[in-house]
Amino acid sequence: MLTLSLVIIIVTCIISITAFSRPGEMDKLSMWPYMVKEHNQYYRFITAGLVHADYMHLGFNMLTMWFFGKYIEIMFQQIFGGKLYFLLFYVLALIISDIPSYIRHRNNYSYRSIGASGAVSAVVFAFILFQPWAKIIVFVIPMPAILYGVLFLGYSVYMSRRGGDGINHDAHFWGAVFGVVFPLALKPQLAGYFMEQISSLWR
Repeated sequence: MLTLSLVIIIVTCIISITAFSRPGEMDKLSMWPYMVKEHNQYYRFITAGLVHADYMHLGFNMLTMWFFGKYIEIMFQQIFGGKLYFLLFYVLALIISDIPSYIRHRNNYSYRSIGASGAVSAVVFAFILFQPWAKIIVFVIPMPAILYGVLFLGYSVYMSRRGGDGINHDAHFWGAVFGVVFPLALKPQLAGYFMEQISSLWR
């Protein structure tokens, strides 16, 4: 069955792989805050999520999308009553996760950022909202999704302040936050459901 999440994976893989051998294309699509500011190239907030640094970067993001995307797509359709909510969620996650980077680096000509990590983080954290105690595997270590979420946010904040590794940790953090905020904004009752799930461990 061709789901929206699968379509996103296919399109992202095609564009990313095509751009691997075309550095100029990568520059045209990347999140380049300076060019957004100086030339109003706002499309970059979306196209940056369609290109990746290499096969490992692409594979990690798209495998994560494969594992979590279909579930969130189904949940959104059941809760909000339409398939397009997931597409809206993903596109907004791409945009919003890059806004802090744009603000921070809009005067830095040399700064560029690529990858769908912000939107993929949003998908993972939406999953955590629905299934906080689900077991997920992190580098062969099984742990509750909620624990992974806490560790991920803490690590993202730490690495954002430290810097120097070429990874846009701000996009990871704000994408994750958006993954929780978006469904709660549309249906605040989900907060009660989340708390019920959290407290169920001690019942």
